[in-house]
Amino acid sequence: MSSGERRPAGGPEAAGDGPGVLQLPDRTRRPTRGDPAPDFELPGTGGRSYSLAQHRGEVVVLVFYPADHSPVCTEQLRSYSEDLGLFDAVGATVLCLSPQDVATHEEFARLHGLRVPLLADVDKAVGRSYGVLGPLGFYRRSVFVVGADGLVHFARRSLTSLTYMPADQLARTVREATATGR
Repeated sequence: MSSGERRPAGGPEAAGDGPGVLQLPDRTRRPTRGDPAPDFELPGTGGRSYSLAQHRGEVVVLVFYPADHSPVCTEQLRSYSEDLGLFDAVGATVLCLSPQDVATHEEFARLHGLRVPLLADVDKAVGRSYGVLGPLGFYRRSVFVVGADGLVHFARRSLTSLTYMPADQLARTVREATATGR
């Protein structure tokens, strides 16, 4: 590979690649409304694995967040956890993903009383497949609504990760995005 080429994110490592080599995210894979939602299977809290395939036929809200224990992420996930009834009312399952490991997620969930599953995307492969990695490879705060049909019905990627959609607004978005069957 020449010095000016970029290899696709998630592809095999080329000779000479290694620790310390900045790999920019592949921006060609950014599912948007109407696209099939990339499937995944990840370990998570509660001692189990979670996959999108387990929820086929259901509406799923995928919440990508940058880091456990950070102020905005803590506020966001506490809000979603406290307002799970809003998501139940619109028939949606909430899955939260970040790059931290399961042990860190378990501590975070216990410390803050979180009732939403926290999934460990340690190698960021799922984040990459949803196009939520920023220029330096960090997760951008993002939300996807995946319909019962397995298609993305709503996608929002934050540029700054400093704010999040409040639970009531997100629940309304789920209802509106999935009501038309689009």
